[in-house]
Amino acid sequence: MAEFIKAAKTSEVPQGGGKAVDVGGQKVALFNVGGSFHAISDTCAHRGGPLSQGDLEGSTITCPLHGWSFDVATGAATHQAASVKSYPVKVEGDDILIEA
Repeated sequence: MAEFIKAAKTSEVPQGGGKAVDVGGQKVALFNVGGSFHAISDTCAHRGGPLSQGDLEGSTITCPLHGWSFDVATGAATHQAASVKSYPVKVEGDDILIEA
């Protein structure tokens, strides 16, 4: 059965922003896109850059190291072949929970 772990408060992730969190020992990038929260691996598939520190435009995050980009809702790469893991997210009250 899936286990959801509290990762952050909704107030900690501003609209159009991201935050690095630890979920069950995994580095996860948590994003707020128009009030919807999404979580993907915080490690870029290219060279391991921190996606949580990238530029978020709409639902696309661009790695700060070499410019690879990913859809934060699905983890799918936008221009290259390698995608990153996407995590299910749910909000309970003002707690953001991510499936570990």
